[in-house]
Amino acid sequence: MAANEQAPASNTIKDPADWTTGEEPATGAQESYLHTLASEAHEDVPDGLTKAEASQKIDELQDKTGRGQ
Repeated sequence: MAANEQAPASNTIKDPADWTTGEEPATGAQESYLHTLASEAHEDVPDGLTKAEASQKIDELQDKTGRGQ
């Protein structure tokens, strides 16, 4: 593949809303990272997020803090 060509989109990346385990409670790793990002973004993280909700909040906070780049 040439340097200026893009790889095809991965079919392993799913929308969190489509996860079969998305309704399960957020993992410890997700909660830890969320609190780190929230602290940097000067935001609070709601309690009781699901895995899918935590993933979406992580994406949002990464964009806000610049960590998602």
